[in-house]
Amino acid sequence: MLQQVSDFELELMKIIWENGGTALYAEIVEKLDSKEMSTTKNTIISLLLRLIEKGFLKTNKIGRRNRYTALVSEAEYQASQTETFLDKIYEGDAKGLISTLIQKELISADDYEELKNHWKGGDNKE
Repeated sequence: MLQQVSDFELELMKIIWENGGTALYAEIVEKLDSKEMSTTKNTIISLLLRLIEKGFLKTNKIGRRNRYTALVSEAEYQASQTETFLDKIYEGDAKGLISTLIQKELISADDYEELKNHWKGGDNKE
């Protein structure tokens, strides 16, 4: 099971994932600025170091710059967090989660049918 990350750490990871799984510090800052999420250099560096300690990133020196590379894919993190959520909120009962998604119209009938077909092997859309 992967460790939980803070909301801002997740934003940093999303930037790196969106950038093909690797990014320079300057690229990360540029993307944060475009999302109007700028913060201090020390905060960003601290959060990146925390992600390294948690095993989400590794860093390589390129001259005087650091390249941050994801060690955990976005799909791996999503799967881990979904499993944690399912266990914590629904005590592992996936049917309860699906029922809530349908009842609260968080998943459309078309999406539900598409998923059913996919599970039956009748739909191999990616």
